[in-house]
Amino acid sequence: MDDERRPRRAGPVERPGAVGGKRDLNRRKRVQDLIDAGLSLFLERGIEAVTIDEVAREAGMAKGNFYRYFRDKADLVEAVIEPVAQTTRAALAECHEQLSEANGHDEAVTAYGTLGNRLMGALAMHPDAMCLYLQERRAPATTARQAISDLAKELDDRAVAISKAGADREFVSVSDPRVSALAVLGAVEALALASVRNQIQLDPVETTKRLISVVLEGLRRERR
Repeated sequence: MDDERRPRRAGPVERPGAVGGKRDLNRRKRVQDLIDAGLSLFLERGIEAVTIDEVAREAGMAKGNFYRYFRDKADLVEAVIEPVAQTTRAALAECHEQLSEANGHDEAVTAYGTLGNRLMGALAMHPDAMCLYLQERRAPATTARQAISDLAKELDDRAVAISKAGADREFVSVSDPRVSALAVLGAVEALALASVRNQIQLDPVETTKRLISVVLEGLRRERR
């Protein structure tokens, strides 16, 4: 995939017209129709198995109209997961900042607790997009999955940075922050995916408590 990597999504090709005007509102609706259609098909059959023809047909438009709003399927995938990407990036960045500036164990616990709440907020608001990200993030890297692969690497790196910050401040004691971070992240992702697939019966509030407890229990043990 490295030879095929390209800049991030350029956005709609069609000029949107005046913000809030009829042309702009129509464009937004068509873009959202394509996003909804793509998400539904990707969840059902996987990203690689779905064609642009099928997405356009599911959205009730001709294939040619697809290219007025997206360059290709990779652009569409990026648009589908963008709400999840924005929320998770912001949550991890905020936790890292809070943890780096924490004055004592209680503030470290608060930082991790806030992270859990933010992530579960994303899960509750965007369950289908989160499910797509989680089920595709460990699939082979392809051009169509570029946005998911890039986000997965970024979140892995941010999780490691958070673990290292906690270790550097002696809030936790781990021999290798990377191993610790990826182990916790893997457990969190598995629980979140099982939740959105309804394989386990946890509402967002209960899921939040379970995920937060994974890290906080470790902090409490270290404190003792």
